[in-house]
Amino acid sequence: MRQGEVTAYLSLIFILLITFIGALIESASIQLAKNYRRADMVRAAECIFAEYQKELLEEYAIFALEAGYESGTYEESKLFDRLEYYGAGNMEQEISRIQMLTDKGCAAFYEQAAAYMEHKYGLDIVKGMALETDIWRQQEERIEECTETEKQMQGELAGLLEENGGELPKEDNPIDHVNVLKGLPLLELAVPGEMQISKKSLALNDTVSHRNLYRGYGDFSDKAEVPGTISELLYGEYVMEHFSTAADEEPSGVLDYQVEYILEGKGSDRENLEAVVSKLLLFRFVANYAYIQTDAAMKGEAEALALTLCSLLAVPAVTKAAAQAILLAWAYGESVVDIRSLLAGNRVAFIKSKESWQLSLSSLLTLGTQEDRNDGADAREGVSYREYLRILLFLEKQETAGVRTLDLIEQNLRIEHGLSFFRADQCVSRIEFLSTCRLRRGITYRFPTYFGYN
Repeated sequence: MRQGEVTAYLSLIFILLITFIGALIESASIQLAKNYRRADMVRAAECIFAEYQKELLEEYAIFALEAGYESGTYEESKLFDRLEYYGAGNMEQEISRIQMLTDKGCAAFYEQAAAYMEHKYGLDIVKGMALETDIWRQQEERIEECTETEKQMQGELAGLLEENGGELPKEDNPIDHVNVLKGLPLLELAVPGEMQISKKSLALNDTVSHRNLYRGYGDFSDKAEVPGTISELLYGEYVMEHFSTAADEEPSGVLDYQVEYILEGKGSDRENLEAVVSKLLLFRFVANYAYIQTDAAMKGEAEALALTLCSLLAVPAVTKAAAQAILLAWAYGESVVDIRSLLAGNRVAFIKSKESWQLSLSSLLTLGTQEDRNDGADAREGVSYREYLRILLFLEKQETAGVRTLDLIEQNLRIEHGLSFFRADQCVSRIEFLSTCRLRRGITYRFPTYFGYN
């Protein structure tokens, strides 16, 4: 090969090498420009979300960006203005997806509350309860069965009495007495004598659960956790830690019975307490009736009284039905005393025994009268009122409990802390921005930036 040809060949190689190096430099330069833009967006997003609502975090351990910025109205332009303020204004911005605390059954709020409790106490706080959840569900299922059994037995007794043309005497008749008690306001019967019922109430029309909400959009299933038994128990512990109950000595907030509100969602403390007491009465009735069916002595008492009441009829079938009705009435009366004991701050045996049974058959006849002085006793190994509320919280639907909890948080922050602008449906939990920037030589770069309080 001649020298000129070698020179030309080497020149071509050199030009190719220079072109390749130039391409590498250009590619690196473009990539560096992209990295700068992404860094600008990450920094700006982090700065925005560092402006979380302070009182919400301090009082309730929940991170959220109050995107109304104390105006009471939400506009996406406010978020874009903050991005520009923090150095990401040299790009076109849009929001590809955004999630508020109230979206999808308050899922983001529910997750944060459970995660907070796990971080603070660990899973040991709910491990023991996790073993009992099946029992709680079974107990709930048995309520309907037991209620239906009661109706059938009362119907059977009424039918037999009608067939035989007779009726039971009203004097010393616990069946008739309990039927009268069931017609009375429940709280008058089940609240211990010294307890003063709160008169606080809440206007429901402007709460999260009753008004039209601003809703986010887009799917965050790739970022969210699927709730399970453990998270449900942790959420219950969160509620019990942050909200007061009827059994607390110094309740505070827009309502005194706040856990009861989360369970029932009614406008006044009285209504919520009555609804919760009604549920607990059924829980106790199932357990008490199950025990009384196993106690031969108590069944013997009921049968003897039934025989006395039915002495004029002398029909074995009526006597047998009356004995069962007396046992049902007795179990109901015991349940009333259990509720009194719970509201007085005592514990009640989850499964009764001869020693833990509180109401005699003779005392049943004075229940709810001026002679009634039985507010129940304390069973050291039993279950407290707060523990029963934990059970009810676990059995409540996630979205129902979540939205009612946010009702209280919103109202407490407005009234107790003067944050009249605060709206839970304007509180951002997760967001993804889609940014478009123009690099040199007409190159356009489009990229997402995600931020979420996880």
